Amino acid sequence: MNLKDLYINYFVSKGHKQIPSAPVVPENDPSVLFNTAGMQPLIPYLMGEKHPYGKRLCDYQKCIRTNDLDEVGDKTHHTFFEMLGNWSLGDYFKEESINYSFEFLTKVLNIPVEKLAVTVFKGDENIPKDEISAGIWESLGIKKEKIAYLGKDDNFWIAGESGPCGCDTEIFYFRSNDEIPKVYDKDDDRWVEIWNNVFMEYYKNEDGTYTKLPVKNVDTGMGVERVVALLENKDDNYQSSLFKDIISTIEDVSNKKYDGNERSMRIIADHIRTAVFIAADKSLIKPSNTDQGYILRRLIRRAIRHARKLDIDINSNFEEKIARVVINQYKKYYSELSENENVVYEVLKNEKIKFNKTLEKGLRKFEKITKNITDNKINKDLAFKLYDTYGFPIELTEELAKEQGFSVDINGFYEKFKAHQELSRSASSGKFKGGLAATGEMEVKYHTATHLLNAALKQVINKDVHQKGSNITSERMRFDFSCDHKLTEEEKKKTEDLVNKWIKEKLDVTKTEMKKEDAIKSGAECMFIEKYPDIVTVYSIGDVSKELCGGPHVKNTSELGTFKIIKEEASSSGVRRIKAILE
Repeated sequence: MNLKDLYINYFVSKGHKQIPSAPVVPENDPSVLFNTAGMQPLIPYLMGEKHPYGKRLCDYQKCIRTNDLDEVGDKTHHTFFEMLGNWSLGDYFKEESINYSFEFLTKVLNIPVEKLAVTVFKGDENIPKDEISAGIWESLGIKKEKIAYLGKDDNFWIAGESGPCGCDTEIFYFRSNDEIPKVYDKDDDRWVEIWNNVFMEYYKNEDGTYTKLPVKNVDTGMGVERVVALLENKDDNYQSSLFKDIISTIEDVSNKKYDGNERSMRIIADHIRTAVFIAADKSLIKPSNTDQGYILRRLIRRAIRHARKLDIDINSNFEEKIARVVINQYKKYYSELSENENVVYEVLKNEKIKFNKTLEKGLRKFEKITKNITDNKINKDLAFKLYDTYGFPIELTEELAKEQGFSVDINGFYEKFKAHQELSRSASSGKFKGGLAATGEMEVKYHTATHLLNAALKQVINKDVHQKGSNITSERMRFDFSCDHKLTEEEKKKTEDLVNKWIKEKLDVTKTEMKKEDAIKSGAECMFIEKYPDIVTVYSIGDVSKELCGGPHVKNTSELGTFKIIKEEASSSGVRRIKAILE
């Protein structure tokens, strides 16, 4: 049985409710480009909001992390991965959580106890040593020598500078056929972390002090790719059953074997898998030069560069063949892959055609530039320009230079490349730091205003207008909606006036919980119906708006101020975008 199924079945048997995987593009959270961890969509509930499914939850969650994209190509890095998670929202705590983890690993997955080790928090001046977790592990059969007390960097979790936090216990598996050491050594990389149980029982205040939370939560996470590879005794994730068919297809289209071509095949496998999930997401992401679209473009182009390295016929439909394998493998778990299958193929093909034209242009540019070189050397600036402007990997520049009898300043190129990476990282650090930063007073107001805007557009344009996505900061809101035409000045004014009329009417915002089918029958609007559980939260604003939503919202529309549309433009085919502010 699939690891995901084993996990969900086990936790459901322990009274947990399975919640659907959230989309890869987070809703109303501009602090991250993608959902980067299984807990991210649950932040409102970890902050205290009541979850419609109750206090015990479990799921598998699609995640994308791109801050170490350049590391992909080794045995373990991925841009797309799945996280298994189980949560207690004010229900059980350390003892049950650790017992569940231990039982699942040793009884369901049949991992020998001696191959496990754990770490716990050693305590500091604010928070005591976690002897409770250590004692529970010891009572279950983990020897004292394999329980390590570590500091805040290793065994303490907080999302930002302040907020809910707590110590955690991490579980390690000995990935080696060597004799198992008697003592756990954190510097021995044969011990691989497989599961992390976070115990949120404190709140760190902005002044640096800690207070106890009124309700204690448990948040756990386990990576599917890593655990599958361990269970199958593979030290290369790409040789596990998760990638077997994908790699086999790349071997077929390239007429080459994995052995000797590992790096390029891993990059193609990883990047096309991730591109499939981004393109299939209902946020309608298309390759572009900004945000999620930029990541999608970069992934597809990097995969194509490595396809060329393997002499794959770029004009064939190789990318579709690989994507089809990914879709067939995952569609049982993620319905959007079947629903948007043709969209995925179209996105991959169109970007491939565009990039091939860019590469051809770059090759012509290369020939033109090298005619003027007198010292038979491509300097670091030129090598970097070819990379940055024309998408030339340094390997391609080297290859072309060698044909012409030129040398390349490789060390200089990597200096510039490293400086560029640092700049990119610092520029995007705000996009990757986690979700808690973006739930301030203004974000809550803008979030409520999206409901009013959605309702107004249905009245002004037609009832078939639906939200297609939104992005909120403390300074503005962006709202994407289905519409086949550019809004006229009259339509924009009517929409704006209607929203402001409802704000002035001081309408109450109310929250109720009901069955999903009852919510739909009652006329409640929702963006991604399948992502919601059977019991849902419905927010109503007077009689003008009723939507399935996770919150948070203001209590009354009078709190919003004056609504003003700043810009209306095309977002993608059949989708328009409004940018608006509250004054």
